[in-house]
Amino acid sequence: MNLLDLVFPKNCLECHREGKYLCSGCVSKVSRALPLCLERMKPSIDGVTYVKCQKKYGIDGLISVWEYQGIIRKAILSLKFKYSTEVGRELTESLIKALKVSSSLFMIPDSSVLVPIPLHWHRENVRGFNQSIEVGKSVAVALNWKFIPDLLIKKQQTISQVELGGQKRRQNLKNVFSVNPNYVRNTLHSVLIFDDVATTGSTLREAAKVLKRNGAEKVWGLTIAR
Repeated sequence: MNLLDLVFPKNCLECHREGKYLCSGCVSKVSRALPLCLERMKPSIDGVTYVKCQKKYGIDGLISVWEYQGIIRKAILSLKFKYSTEVGRELTESLIKALKVSSSLFMIPDSSVLVPIPLHWHRENVRGFNQSIEVGKSVAVALNWKFIPDLLIKKQQTISQVELGGQKRRQNLKNVFSVNPNYVRNTLHSVLIFDDVATTGSTLREAAKVLKRNGAEKVWGLTIAR
């Protein structure tokens, strides 16, 4: 225990026990997200998009680790709105541990590129960081994926998706992403789009569409929770 822990002791975000922000007991109580087809939001083997739902510029599958509940929900909110880097570190450790035993990862080539969902430059300047970049970089290193934090660009600010319903979410994100022209098209063979939470899947689907229009062959979504 260091001096900072003595002055500001860590307490679990859920049960308030001292020691860690995400204690293993509370993490184990959070339900694992069942694999589903992102297009229909219905169960699917390993998260693969149903054959009848597949589109030329559609997403090929989704891997989400937990349901958006309990300590995982509290950790994501803390990371997103309170800018807690220590919570982010502990959440990342739990995420990597869970991913390493996920059967769905057999669907992902080792040569894949992990790409975080970008924030608009103004929002990132206000926050001081992008949580998807911070967590995604560590995940990519642990799982031997290439990491390109600026492959996707967010061209304009949007209303927070939390405030919108399904149809308005899709409209809010229409044509908002582009691919960084500094990267050549053969960079995009297999891409994993990383985000914290998939609710309706609108963000992931819009990003996948842009990536496939720019040469990506396979695009999956990867989220901490759903």
